[in-house]
Amino acid sequence: MPSININNHEMYYEIHGEGDPAVCMGGWGTFCHGNEGLLARGLTEKYQVLVFDYRGIRDSSDDSSIEPSMKMHADDLSGLLDHLGWNNVHLIGLVGMGCCVAQEIAINRPDLVRSMVNMGAWAYCDTYLYDQLKLFRDVHRDSGFLTFQEKVSIYSFLPEYYNENRDKLLGPKAGWKELNGNYETHARLVEACINHDVKDRLKEISAPTLIIHAGKDLVTGPRTTLPIEQGIPNAEGVMMEDVAHVVAGKEQKIAFCEILFEFLDRN
Repeated sequence: MPSININNHEMYYEIHGEGDPAVCMGGWGTFCHGNEGLLARGLTEKYQVLVFDYRGIRDSSDDSSIEPSMKMHADDLSGLLDHLGWNNVHLIGLVGMGCCVAQEIAINRPDLVRSMVNMGAWAYCDTYLYDQLKLFRDVHRDSGFLTFQEKVSIYSFLPEYYNENRDKLLGPKAGWKELNGNYETHARLVEACINHDVKDRLKEISAPTLIIHAGKDLVTGPRTTLPIEQGIPNAEGVMMEDVAHVVAGKEQKIAFCEILFEFLDRN
């Protein structure tokens, strides 16, 4: 799969499926390199889906002399979309900084955006989220990747799911594996996350927008997602009462896909 020099870094990307263009972005990881199976089931059957590595993740390079920001990541994606000649794109941000990237593009490059989806999102960090994200970073720095992975997994999954799947969730090649041995990238991603603040510019977003609220999310639950819905004109909101930070388990994934595709099909 290709990479291209965008904004003075090599940006790796993949395109899967056929149909109208969509971009899917998650948190501190990637949907590339065989991880496309983590996308919403059926997404690549209905859409041409662009996924990519954030700076410092896998095959995308980074420049540590440049101060990290969410606008930088958004400019990277905007540059890639311009290179591909894509516009009128569905921006699907899931569980983390992908939502922030989508918000920045919807504000600054509305010409590219057909619709936007946010789940597990924030428009700015309140003190609680700011300290949580710093804590995850500091645990990685002070206690190592595996301890960080365990702590963030405990925050991210329902207790019942964690109890049944702990052995699959933890280990060098399990969740957030792209950060294993890659603390510097993690620190830079966290820096972009904690400084993201578009709360006063949400009103500029004109694209049809869906905000999915996860009722049991201990990191980015309704406390951080409801203000996004309230701040974007005509945004729609859907509450998934029993979902934690990560949608997990067959029934939850089916329910999530029904919500996602119903919105995308209308827009």
